[in-house]
Amino acid sequence: MEWMILPLKRYFEVRGRSRRQEYWMFTLFSILVGIATTIVDRVLGFDWDSTGPINGLTSLALLIPSFTVTFRRLHDTDRSAWWMLLVFLPIIGWIWLFVLYVTEGTRGPNRFGPDPKDPYGSADIDQVFS
Repeated sequence: MEWMILPLKRYFEVRGRSRRQEYWMFTLFSILVGIATTIVDRVLGFDWDSTGPINGLTSLALLIPSFTVTFRRLHDTDRSAWWMLLVFLPIIGWIWLFVLYVTEGTRGPNRFGPDPKDPYGSADIDQVFS
């Protein structure tokens, strides 16, 4: 659960890096929240053809952390957030972005910050002494 809500704690934080686990758990969290709020809207009697107010407000609230965790995920692969513009390139851009989202981040620090798997660089120290 910690990985699911971490992007909410880092709501406006566009700098730094996010691991795959953080990105995908937040994506799962967003989908589950979307399903739950859609069910609540339907139980409250809102039309099936439109988004109900609870789902709409929740989606709006999750929009910024969705962008920021995506920016940080791209940073983890040593790419700028501008790569997200590939979303406007149908099919090929979507596939390429998916590949970037599932690609392991760069090991060690990169231009966007320390490695989120090893923020203190202890893996580099272990390699020196082995």
